[in-house]
Amino acid sequence: MPASQTRPSPAPLLKPGETVVLFDGVCKLCNGWVRFLIRHDRQRRVRLAAVQSPEGQALLAWAGLPLDQFHTMAVIRDRHYWERSQAYFEVIAQLPARWHPVLLLRIFPRTLLDWAYDRIALNRYRLFGKYDTCLLPDPDHEQRFLKAPL
Repeated sequence: MPASQTRPSPAPLLKPGETVVLFDGVCKLCNGWVRFLIRHDRQRRVRLAAVQSPEGQALLAWAGLPLDQFHTMAVIRDRHYWERSQAYFEVIAQLPARWHPVLLLRIFPRTLLDWAYDRIALNRYRLFGKYDTCLLPDPDHEQRFLKAPL
């Protein structure tokens, strides 16, 4: 299991054991990742939240991550959160076994993996483009996105 950061209290808005992936809602690459997760996470092990959403902002604040600069994907579960390459591996571990060979990339040092992750993250808009606003989920996928109780 990838190394996680730990907070003293459980993450807000999440049920015990629930996993949420925080992603940049205007990034075309990030939205492609979300579509991939919706398609391949048939057991619905992960929920999703754009970092620009109120739910995403609450979770970023809980983790002590920047609220206005979104250069990393984060995965949150209970009192733990993962960032960058470690977050990516944590999500892959939640997917069906046919995706687990990707986890072999963990043989490389974390510093190298995070360096590669950062190169893509810092150039993602230039390489893949960006939307003017956060895309809204399709109605049939809406339950996959974290929503604060009303």
